[in-house]
Amino acid sequence: MAKPISLEKILFSQGFGTRRYCSDLVYADLIKVNGVLALDPEERIPTEGLVLNVEGKDWEYHEKAYIAFNKPANYECSHKTTHHPSVYSLLPAPFVERGLQCVGRLDYDTTGLLLISDDGQFIHKMTTPKKNIGKVYEITTPDPITQSQIDHLLKGVMLEDDPKPCFAAACKLLSENCLAMTIVEGRYHQVKRMMAAVGNHVAKLHRVEIGAYVMPLDLAEGEWRWLYPDDLKALSKRIEV
Repeated sequence: MAKPISLEKILFSQGFGTRRYCSDLVYADLIKVNGVLALDPEERIPTEGLVLNVEGKDWEYHEKAYIAFNKPANYECSHKTTHHPSVYSLLPAPFVERGLQCVGRLDYDTTGLLLISDDGQFIHKMTTPKKNIGKVYEITTPDPITQSQIDHLLKGVMLEDDPKPCFAAACKLLSENCLAMTIVEGRYHQVKRMMAAVGNHVAKLHRVEIGAYVMPLDLAEGEWRWLYPDDLKALSKRIEV
């Protein structure tokens, strides 16, 4: 069990500002600890199961942050954007303050499941192809998807300026113009380029699953939620080859 730490340090670690500012929040009677008004920023608090209330809003304590986010279209997965607003603008300020990063990126026009964390080891684990963790995309196309195109995706396609073929780990035809495709890599515009290579075109791209974690149906576009140990276990499920 982790040792209790000072309330000031807890608030600082969660991204609520400088340590001085966090102390001032306590002195201003703006902090509750498990429902009880906090009076001393130096009070040592057990962190297990800790729920803070900061300026009227509840906040679960997490030493490392792991969240699932339902990315809308026309947002960039970057702190320094070029043409569109950042996905970080849709997150609570403490997440930005504590340095959360997208776990891989989705194109500005791609929607769906995006992981965000401040755990560097987790980010590396979830993005390296060596871990063989599948990502499932629902692909909507203007033209019907043929069995020949699916077979080609499963056998592997060559992309321009890329010496290694790209393979779909799995494909499931959802409708005449919608395909669920699983990949384990994350090359630049990979899904769009793969569909172009087999003679079709991506009109809409939506990620629904990573590992064995399926984006919850009640997670609205532009919303986020904490990931817990069972979620992280599901995310880490590898594709058996």
